[in-house]
Amino acid sequence: MTGDQYHAPLKPLEALAGASRSAGPADLGIVMGGGGARAAYQVGMLRCLAKRFPELRIPYITGVSAGAINAALLAAHHGTFLQAVDELTHLWGNLRVVDVFRVDSWSLAKNILGWGRQLLSGGAGGVGYVRGLVDTQPLREYLTEVLHAVDGEITGIRYNLDRGRIRALAISTSSYSTGQSITWVEGKNIEAWERPYRRSRAATVTVEHVMASAALPLFFPAVQLGGRWYGDGGIRLTTPLSPVIHLGARRVLAVSTRYHRSAAEADTDTVHGYPPPAQIVGVLMNSIFLDLLDADALRVERINQLLDHRPPQPGQENLHRIRLLTLRPSVDLGRLASAHEPDLPRAFRFMTRGLGTQATESPDFLSLILFAPDYLRTLMDIGERDAEARADEIEAFIFGGANEEEAAG
Repeated sequence: MTGDQYHAPLKPLEALAGASRSAGPADLGIVMGGGGARAAYQVGMLRCLAKRFPELRIPYITGVSAGAINAALLAAHHGTFLQAVDELTHLWGNLRVVDVFRVDSWSLAKNILGWGRQLLSGGAGGVGYVRGLVDTQPLREYLTEVLHAVDGEITGIRYNLDRGRIRALAISTSSYSTGQSITWVEGKNIEAWERPYRRSRAATVTVEHVMASAALPLFFPAVQLGGRWYGDGGIRLTTPLSPVIHLGARRVLAVSTRYHRSAAEADTDTVHGYPPPAQIVGVLMNSIFLDLLDADALRVERINQLLDHRPPQPGQENLHRIRLLTLRPSVDLGRLASAHEPDLPRAFRFMTRGLGTQATESPDFLSLILFAPDYLRTLMDIGERDAEARADEIEAFIFGGANEEEAAG
């Protein structure tokens, strides 16, 4: 691993327009990871920030999977930071399963039977592929409405870019066609980056980009962009912090939805007997959406330590230390899902129970798809409470060292 993977060349901050300190520093970026319904926790964190700093601007915004929804709305909203977060709160606080995918008995049965027919066909001609376990057309329609898209384009992003309110938005996806991680970037004066398995693409971000980033593998159907098929951005993005750093952020606020278990909690069994499919899928999903952010944060801190303890090297003057603050839940969001499982529509609840969600004490898979208002509001409340507990630390991180030249333009 090379240092430029994280410490990309950046434009001098002096070139950025100044503003009041309340707007925040010009080098601030935010990373919002995946986790399906757990992304509501991120909104709680943002709600705390917005109440304390209603005029805050975040120049560099990145999102992956469900976090892409939050990122897109923040980047596109015409109002203040507080107003944008209020709209996010309304979005998640009223979101239901029926707003995300079809849950009527006929739709679920058709897809399940389609999977069975496909498996039993032996690849015989005439049997079409089932694209996902559920139909996510309701989510596409819902996002088109809440993101105020025009012919699919999220026009508010360009509006905010033209007015200097943001500098770039990045939405990450995984290409099923090539196996690469593709980050779609809408911004100004952003240099592209190329790696063998992850690269950026300049784009006018649309609802389809957000849908692709949030397409849980197998569960949600893949989305076609430019002739290729894409799914959840967390699958191949092994370095979730890299997009925001490539964009130009030097201080990065990363919001994880992973609860940091104690050693005793980590050693405690959550399922007894042979693991049901829901348990296996939950472990796989955690490795995609939750584990990678922690691993990448550790790499960044180690690179920072190397930069702190080595003499300047010729030709590497553009390598910079990255300030990083990771926020995470104080409680296990997976365990909370069990109490809200009865809120799911009957037909869908019947299917998830068939996968074994009741056989585990921490149904992480269920927590990804539990789009129930009471559960989502609980997650937002926890996120806000956790941010309040670290409010002084967060304020020092955001504004520490910021001056008039570093204020966001």
